[in-house]
Amino acid sequence: MRRHTGLLFVLPALIVLGMLILYPMVYTAVLSVHDQDGTYIGFENYTRMINSRQTNVAVWNTAYYVGASIFFQILLGTLVGILLNQRFRGRAIVRAITLIPWVIPGIVAATVWAWMFHTEFGIINYMLTSADVIPSPIGWLTDRNLVMPVLIAVNVWKLFPFVAIMVLAGLQAIPADLYEAAKVDGARFWDEVWFVTLPQVRPVLVAVTLLLVIWGLNSITLIYAMTGGGPANRTMITPIQIFHLAFDSFQFNQAAALSVMFFAVAIVIVAVYVRIVPQTPGAAK
Repeated sequence: MRRHTGLLFVLPALIVLGMLILYPMVYTAVLSVHDQDGTYIGFENYTRMINSRQTNVAVWNTAYYVGASIFFQILLGTLVGILLNQRFRGRAIVRAITLIPWVIPGIVAATVWAWMFHTEFGIINYMLTSADVIPSPIGWLTDRNLVMPVLIAVNVWKLFPFVAIMVLAGLQAIPADLYEAAKVDGARFWDEVWFVTLPQVRPVLVAVTLLLVIWGLNSITLIYAMTGGGPANRTMITPIQIFHLAFDSFQFNQAAALSVMFFAVAIVIVAVYVRIVPQTPGAAK
């Protein structure tokens, strides 16, 4: 009986988790193989979603948005984390300011940036035209070629502080002896960064990248609030497509099928990443 006492204590929590997580997942899977009348149709909804042109566009946009965002979030966050680890006057204030984009609620940040990038009333166009950098206002969120890079830039601005703080925490655990030994060997600053800092914080970067992948695949707030997936589906990503199918077109069964496929792809990506990345040198230290 004593062996099962702990299980009895956590059983209520497990039941609640099962109701909140397991049941919706099972119900979504069941919904995906039925039509709107409740008739079993097998994988017909899956076939429709796979053959849909909008699905192909959304998958490409998702890969582009998530991949580019993570690359620049890791790059900028790592550089800022290394900078914040240096000794300079006002370092505490700079560290606090760096966190501001991350702590701002996503919907608030998206709304503010949407107004800043507004073609007629946005402050960005006003500043650029006033300085004669551009001859006329640019439709940052309506131009097919500019809208996705703009959203990626906003997403990088929103999450790079998280990477910087995690890298900074990892840097605090690096023994000072390693840097002293590197200086004795004649290493310069960038030599220390490349041969000492980055190998030591690699496990942190592995964990952070995994989190960014999960968050990126489920990100909807910035794009939905700023463009809604437009113009002409140029920023339509899979989560927004699922949302439109379910709550705008009321095609819940097709939305469920797309959700199941998207969940399966996300699980595969995370599993492959977890299995492969720790095998790289230094990642499992």
